[in-house]
Amino acid sequence: MMTKTKMLKAALGATALATLGGAALAQEVTLKLHQFLPAQANVPVQVLDVWADRVEAASDGRIEIERYPSMQLGGTPPELMDQAIDGVADVVWTVVGYTPGRFPRTEVFELPFFVEDARAASCAYWTIYDEQMRDDFAGLKIVGTWVHGPGMFHTADPVEEPGDLEGMKIRGGSRLVNQLLELLGATPVGMPVPAVSEGLSKGVIDGTTIPWEVTTSLRVQELVENHTEFEGPALYNLTFVLAMNEGAYNDLPADLQQVIDDHSGLQFSIFAGGTQADADGPARELAVEMGNDIVTIPADETAEWRELAQPVYDSWIADMESKGIDGQALIDQAQALMTGDCAGATSSF
Repeated sequence: MMTKTKMLKAALGATALATLGGAALAQEVTLKLHQFLPAQANVPVQVLDVWADRVEAASDGRIEIERYPSMQLGGTPPELMDQAIDGVADVVWTVVGYTPGRFPRTEVFELPFFVEDARAASCAYWTIYDEQMRDDFAGLKIVGTWVHGPGMFHTADPVEEPGDLEGMKIRGGSRLVNQLLELLGATPVGMPVPAVSEGLSKGVIDGTTIPWEVTTSLRVQELVENHTEFEGPALYNLTFVLAMNEGAYNDLPADLQQVIDDHSGLQFSIFAGGTQADADGPARELAVEMGNDIVTIPADETAEWRELAQPVYDSWIADMESKGIDGQALIDQAQALMTGDCAGATSSF
């Protein structure tokens, strides 16, 4: 029979184990999410917060994601990728083109007049990333890969044909966009998205290339009165990643790694790209309500634009070849995916 002393010790031991087990279950992992847009912009609200909230809920509160918008952890947008690799931030959302030439395969989705549907392109982007790009992103756990809706012009003076851009100073979002602007006769100005409002208000630039959805948080409809969009394949698109420090991911217990895995990949990528594209409509409607001039170039009238853009393809393929990458094969694969397996892609995220 157990003595009263032994029974008391056993009870105390069980209580201690229960307390330790409860502490383990309640233990929180805090991840810092860093990005360059204001907290109220479409991507933070409709994509990043949705992802973070779902990760927190799926972890039963064991993961907390602190959100740092507008580069609040310091640095500049082009530094975000290295901040994730170096552990300054645990998770970052960034434009891949902010580090030009560093992740060359992603640029296939930034070629002019190439992407027509953001969901199909985001699906194709993840598929090619999964097959070919993982080594390109060493030190990172890639959560999602996607593109925004159609890139277009927002300008002080109207742009109805390529010649109208002659001499204009236009903000470009990537090296391929800047090449395109030069070919169209404009002067490209490298500038991260957050600087666009000030650039337009001070006359540093005469216009910018961004999709509709970004215009609301930057007040672009108030700063310029002219917008030029294209039917069919877009003037351009930019590529994004949501990337996590690999060490931070590896340090998670297996069940919390699974939470991250369950909220990463193809379905999240399609969701993110589609959500950004869907936000174009309300932003465009705001410009309409303000009485701004919207020029829509029909798909059958883009031949001159496409012809002027062809050297971007030629130089990109040559550049890829110099890096040992078959650029034309990437173009063919991306096109085949966007019109084949990824056509009409929808997300269950």
